[in-house]
Amino acid sequence: MNAHDLIQEIIERKGKVENVFWIACGGSMIDLMPANELLKREATTFTSTVYTAREFCLMAPKSLGEKSLVIACSHSGNTQEVVDGCEMALAAGAEVVALTDCEGSKIDNGKWTTWVYPWGEGVSQAEVPQGIGALIAAELLHQQEGYEALADMYAGLKQMDALLPAAREKVNAELGDRFAELCQQHEFFYILGSGPNFSQTYAMAICSLMEMQWQHCCYIHSGEYFHGPFEATEPGVFYFVQLGSGECRPMEERALAFLNTHTDTVMVLDALEYGVGDVPASVRSYLEPIFFYNMSCELRAARGKVFDHSPEVRRYMGIEQY
Repeated sequence: MNAHDLIQEIIERKGKVENVFWIACGGSMIDLMPANELLKREATTFTSTVYTAREFCLMAPKSLGEKSLVIACSHSGNTQEVVDGCEMALAAGAEVVALTDCEGSKIDNGKWTTWVYPWGEGVSQAEVPQGIGALIAAELLHQQEGYEALADMYAGLKQMDALLPAAREKVNAELGDRFAELCQQHEFFYILGSGPNFSQTYAMAICSLMEMQWQHCCYIHSGEYFHGPFEATEPGVFYFVQLGSGECRPMEERALAFLNTHTDTVMVLDALEYGVGDVPASVRSYLEPIFFYNMSCELRAARGKVFDHSPEVRRYMGIEQY
């Protein structure tokens, strides 16, 4: 399956799309957020919204209907909230596409289009949800409105594949041990980011650290930092800053400048120091979250080694009834 043919078939069958809904939970929802950001900014003839799946079901948008495209993602394929969201969208007449890693799972049931993707070391970024979502969004833009950066999107994903191995080595060599040490020294800390990268600010907090390391932390939007949260800034408080290379970088630089004079513990992960600046500027902001996700994986692993806490361990998820 590929994004070009998928979108072409949908438009041929259903006509022009009037709205797009991205539905998932947790990390799968996070993977879809940059694609939603792309459409929010670029689309002029249709709208795009991302939902956590349960909220999509409980507060179903009245615009959901035959001209809607619903892109769902469940890595396991068995997230009931996502399956329920797909069922509701299908009943409303929407076109439904479900992404999953698990063939034959609940979501891969033949009722809608299912895109089964590979997962693991060596898999191209264009073949996993962040890349698939970006390509679906770019193809929809191009085929319905025209999108000059389509070729850049495909090229940019290949560049992400090329830069990530060296970036992983660099982040481990330069930040890994220090990050683990700071986690030992600080039971709680803050993570800042903005723009499409904020999806990975959120992800680093709720997935990599809270879920996979049981680390107390909080995510803050760099632009919102000065509208309340900065009042808690003081020496002894640890801040981790995701410094992007796209249009929203000035927000992070402003927050970083304040942090550097009002606290004594700041760690910066600057995408420009890892080769992300070589990705075409037209699409970089939407692909850069791939970089921050992969670096978060390395940093959580570094913490896990020091704390003897495997990222695979859970105490509630999939164990207790909830």
